[in-house]
Amino acid sequence: MTMITATTMAVLLKPMITAHRLLLFQTQKHTSIIAKQQKQHGSLLVASSVRQSDNYCQNLVDEFDPNIPIEKALTPPSSWYTDPSFFDFELHRVFYKGWQAVGYTEQIKNPRDFFTGRLGNVEFLVCRDDDGKIHAFHNVCRHHASLVASGNGQKSCFVCPYHGWTYGLDGALLKATRITGIQNFDVNEFGLKPLNVATWGPFVLLNLDKEILPQQEADNTVGSEWLGSCSEYLAANGVDSSLSYLCRRVYDIECNWKVFCDNYLDGGYHVPYAHKGLASGLKLNSYSTKTYEKVSIQSCDGGSTESEDDIDRLGSKALYAFIYPNFMINRYGPWMDTNLVLPLGPRKCQVIFDYFIEAHLKVLSRHMPACVLRGYGMINIVLSFISKLKDEGWFFLFYF
Repeated sequence: MTMITATTMAVLLKPMITAHRLLLFQTQKHTSIIAKQQKQHGSLLVASSVRQSDNYCQNLVDEFDPNIPIEKALTPPSSWYTDPSFFDFELHRVFYKGWQAVGYTEQIKNPRDFFTGRLGNVEFLVCRDDDGKIHAFHNVCRHHASLVASGNGQKSCFVCPYHGWTYGLDGALLKATRITGIQNFDVNEFGLKPLNVATWGPFVLLNLDKEILPQQEADNTVGSEWLGSCSEYLAANGVDSSLSYLCRRVYDIECNWKVFCDNYLDGGYHVPYAHKGLASGLKLNSYSTKTYEKVSIQSCDGGSTESEDDIDRLGSKALYAFIYPNFMINRYGPWMDTNLVLPLGPRKCQVIFDYFIEAHLKVLSRHMPACVLRGYGMINIVLSFISKLKDEGWFFLFYF
């Protein structure tokens, strides 16, 4: 419940109307006046639509009382999981606010490394320049809004595939093709739009609504802002930058993003029934949950196992950390994996699993498919089925 009610605490981002960029090459006075009038009219329509949707969704939230004791708590209404307007409301109130985990330092380990991604309707680009500094930008060309990069890899610069505008790794515009003769064009004003970026442990984080901070300041403050008082606890329990990155698995699931998170946060309630294989390696009577300001920690002692592989996989204790709103860290034995839940629509999300191992044991990572992916592969096949089944249940006529 804490995860969902926190939605009401954020403030809706104001719509960002960027149509003025389209006027770049319209130099005739009457054309500019017409375009300005159209822009103003469009802005009013967008603002009105946003206000109506915002009020409607806020009314839905207000019907849910976050102050009642947990013993009297009820499941949120189905509209929170199915309504397209509520989904858009969440993007602005939850995902476009605060620090969001988007990747790993291993992805930008070397100068000129980069990776791209998408959070809601925001395309982003993260890279490391030749001096080792990390940068993040909106992955949108300042000319006609094409993506300037895709995937991940190494680049010495980013060249827009549409008209060839070229940007440096620091976001500066290096080349604007066929721009000669355009009046009042200042190259310094048309670099890629920056985003706040910081690192904590092995994680790379973005903040879409915070004033751009110097890198060192961002790194120094992100732990307390993202994790609250739990940052020291996680660091002391092996969640740190010493881990070696191994690989990634991606799952597309036909359910609302909160269905996956709800499943993760049920305190092991579903484990004996949905994950019998995992349950056999855990002492479920030791399962406990502790909540912090922005993090929920579930932990459980390891139990008897049927094979040596399972001992390596589970270890003597498992720790499951949920970081609001959509990031999960699972630490067990020498392994760690993370689950990043990306909202794709009211009834669709993508879950990205990334796997790590303690550095001194990386030589053993060749055994990973047998001792880790085997277990988590089966877990996620079951989880995908359960999530889809539960998501469909939100639409049943008897469920309100």
